[in-house]
Amino acid sequence: MRFFFVFILFIGFISNAQQIDVVDFLKVEAEITPLSLIKEVKANVTYTFQAKKNTDSIFLDAIRMRITEVDSKYISVTSEENKIWFTGSFETDLIYTVSFSYEAAPKQTLYFTEDQIWTQGQGKYTSHWLPSIDDMNDKIEFDLTINSEKNKTVIANGNLVSKKELDTLTSWQFNMKKEMSSYLVAFVVGEFDKMSIQSSSGIPIELYFRPSDALKEEPTYRFTKEIFDFLEDEIGVAYPWQNYKQVPVRDFLYAGMENTTATIFSEAFVVDSIGFKDRNYVNVNAHELAHQWFGNLITETSGDHHWLQEGFATFYALLAEKEMFGEEYYYWKLLQTAEQLQSLSDNGKGESLLNPKASSLTFYEKGAWALHMLREQVGVTVFNEGIKNYLNKYQFKNVTTEDFLTEMRLVSNQDLESFEEDWLQQSAFKAELAYKSLIKSPFILDYLEISALQGIALSEKKEQLKSALTFPNDYIGQEAINQLAGEPITETLALYIKGFESNNVMVRQVISGSLTTIPKELKTYYETLLKDESYVTQETAFYYLWFNFPDDREVYLETMKNTQGFQNKNIRQLWLVLAIVTEDYKKEEKKNYIEELQNYTSPTYSFEIRELALNYIQDLSIWNTSSVRSLVNACLHHNWRFSKNAKKIFSENLKNESFKKQVLSLFDVFNEKEKNVINKLLTS
Repeated sequence: MRFFFVFILFIGFISNAQQIDVVDFLKVEAEITPLSLIKEVKANVTYTFQAKKNTDSIFLDAIRMRITEVDSKYISVTSEENKIWFTGSFETDLIYTVSFSYEAAPKQTLYFTEDQIWTQGQGKYTSHWLPSIDDMNDKIEFDLTINSEKNKTVIANGNLVSKKELDTLTSWQFNMKKEMSSYLVAFVVGEFDKMSIQSSSGIPIELYFRPSDALKEEPTYRFTKEIFDFLEDEIGVAYPWQNYKQVPVRDFLYAGMENTTATIFSEAFVVDSIGFKDRNYVNVNAHELAHQWFGNLITETSGDHHWLQEGFATFYALLAEKEMFGEEYYYWKLLQTAEQLQSLSDNGKGESLLNPKASSLTFYEKGAWALHMLREQVGVTVFNEGIKNYLNKYQFKNVTTEDFLTEMRLVSNQDLESFEEDWLQQSAFKAELAYKSLIKSPFILDYLEISALQGIALSEKKEQLKSALTFPNDYIGQEAINQLAGEPITETLALYIKGFESNNVMVRQVISGSLTTIPKELKTYYETLLKDESYVTQETAFYYLWFNFPDDREVYLETMKNTQGFQNKNIRQLWLVLAIVTEDYKKEEKKNYIEELQNYTSPTYSFEIRELALNYIQDLSIWNTSSVRSLVNACLHHNWRFSKNAKKIFSENLKNESFKKQVLSLFDVFNEKEKNVINKLLTS
């Protein structure tokens, strides 16, 4: 009996290893009904596949799914913990169709937030809500139908081909014309409006936003058409899909995700024109769009070649930003990432681009640097020809690094051995080669000349710093201001005034953060920062003015009382904190201010708002019943960084006996998951 059990496990292992050689899944038609109240899905699905070999069993990856009905005379459908099996007599080259229904309660990948539903299948996790293939090497056409509440909008891969009113739901049917890897299947349900535009090549582009964010639509999506048109021209291969959509969602796990035709991104990038200066969506926008070619049209065979997706998307996003913001921006970004990569390398933590376990910094930034260096080596025209050949040859297929290098060798007539060794194989970052490339930019030479003045006495470099602030470049001006830190104000006053009068937003932002002790001679200048078109500058200046000039605190509070700041309400929440602790400021309103701050911890708000509020409440030690409950709830949030911070705050507070008693007195109102996390933290 034991031998038979081991034999069955062995057969299962062989089946997993050889699945792609046995079957080609051609099409999935899925009707999905998300059930928000219980956080589950019900679905009816039809799979079309072709047998590559004679076999009696084929599987789909499917995590904890309950099959409720099967519609097939000749194929048996059964489920286990992480698979759904089709058994029958499957013959080579024949095409089969099987339909069944299932229910699932996804633990990840499909997320039900306060007022939205969205997916995130990064890598291989779609199988938590849709039976699919957790392997990038099987590309399938996915056609989704999503049944949603009547007041919601649905966004998914492909074209919307019909929208039908059912009894209590609305059915949204989408069609994809081409195949893709399973991890790129996606949908979003929420309350959205949209703006429709078109690329110069005629591709329809839909840009979604919450109705309440209508005034932020333009700055959020600024340059979208320009980015799209640029990438099509630069890559030299037409956008490979029928349309393109972008939608911001609440509590997203990452900055963005390049689902085929339907990018999902964090609503933290939804900004007004002031916020655009500090935290715009341009880079993420370009990065996710570039993935529609590099990652979606062609896909890595395995993690050993992950840089073919992330390095390429990072590089082409940087080229797009160069087009939008100029060559100095391009070289500045390269310099910044070179310094990060060199630091990693100098600390013995450098990584090869071909290491499947490398960090994001390596895959993204070192990958972009590799492409920058290759483009310089072979020339722009040859590089672009190689990219075009590479994409056309392997479209809708999977690729390796060797596939890419082969195409580049063919067009360049170079062996590329040294490039491959220096930039792909070595763990060390080739800083000297990077430096030689960077100094081809006159701007970088000017910047490095100012940067080299660090450590030199102020009296010996005053004129150079003054010159750097006369017609300030964003980056050179910032470096000049940074070198004033710690110097006597009597010696730096004129230079700071020069920086203020430059009216350069980025230079003034550096002043706001570096001049933490504000001399009276600069008070009037510093106060002008409260009106700068930068929420980072406004927040920093507000705090340091309040801190440095106690007699004027009420003036600063009145000045900033109606400013919200970013999506996380950074300035509003700081305002509440300072209003609460300013002793003589509107005493009759302090209770309301405390309640507002406590309310921002509630699950009705995004995790970015909640996290900031929880940190402030911890600093002020103003926990009440609702904020304690919100803290416990935060410990279970799907965003692991947020939940980790919440657990840290909770554990720190357990050292306080009154807080501990407060938690225990509320214990019965928590649900089972919350009780479990409380018990775990109490005993840790």
